[in-house]
Amino acid sequence: APAPQQQAKRAPVTPLHKPSTTTRNAAPAEMNEILTVHPKAYKDAQVIAENFREGVPVIINLSQMTDDDARRLIDFASGLSIGLYGKIERVTAKVFLLSPSHVAVSGEQSATEAEVEASFFGR
Repeated sequence: APAPQQQAKRAPVTPLHKPSTTTRNAAPAEMNEILTVHPKAYKDAQVIAENFREGVPVIINLSQMTDDDARRLIDFASGLSIGLYGKIERVTAKVFLLSPSHVAVSGEQSATEAEVEASFFGR
């Protein structure tokens, strides 16, 4: 006869207190800042991430970057936007807009993250 299965014991879990981002994010009607970044190297992604995490829309102008670093930065920005429930949209060939979830962007229909990456990497 098979041995009786032992019931798995769960270790006690202490929840981490995640700071509320909703209190720091500006409401759409109160938004008063858009950051424009002209990164020269991939390390400039930190400034983009810090501001986007705070709920600030970020315009990324890649015109001063090498193609390899620009690709890495767009890959990073795409992951950042998905992880924080925002959007990334192509404005021109080398300019992208990262918009947080509380920001609505109007105008022509925007490309999805996959379309942004495909169009950027396929050039």
